[in-house]
Amino acid sequence: MATKKQAASVAGNRQAAYSARNRAALIKHAQEVLAEVGPSATIEQLSAHAQVSPTTIYKYFTNKEVLFSEALNELWEEWLNWSGQTKTPGEPLENVIDAGRKLFRIKQHDPILAQVLHNAVKDPQFAMKALQGEGGKVFISLAKMGAIKSEDLEERLILWKNIYTGICVSLYGNEEISPEEADIALGIGLSVWGISEAKAKKIISRPLVFPLHAIQ
Repeated sequence: MATKKQAASVAGNRQAAYSARNRAALIKHAQEVLAEVGPSATIEQLSAHAQVSPTTIYKYFTNKEVLFSEALNELWEEWLNWSGQTKTPGEPLENVIDAGRKLFRIKQHDPILAQVLHNAVKDPQFAMKALQGEGGKVFISLAKMGAIKSEDLEERLILWKNIYTGICVSLYGNEEISPEEADIALGIGLSVWGISEAKAKKIISRPLVFPLHAIQ
């Protein structure tokens, strides 16, 4: 009896590992499709790239939007974990803005995510999700600790998200501005949070330190 249970357990573990590998492979393929085609890619393009049937994709993901969302989230997590390994000492707001400025230099460090962002801005809804993520929670925390103005927080947050998204569209999508010009625009945008011009210039002039090893 015990032997049968053990055999069933082993078989279950193998099946779980098999499913996890397949799921991870599909996410990797989705990242490549997002970089090559963008969020407008069809399920047929996804299946052709992954060399599996659409049915196989639907076995693990409800639809392509769910798959793309998870693929993007993994890219973000890898980027944040990597870029966050090195920080310039500073106040909470300075560290948050440093992270935003590092993203302006992403092309040099994570070409896949950079290309995904380039394609993402062609789809406004996907771009907003791609660029805003958990950022709102960070600024709510900063407001609570008094690092930025908390009056009319929701309105300020909406303005800030649109400012940052607009900068990224100009930088990644249209390639109209350089990372340095994006810094300047970001500094101007800090006025939304009641940050003085002098302090904003100081914040966007902080040196950025990136890990020496390449992103995985």
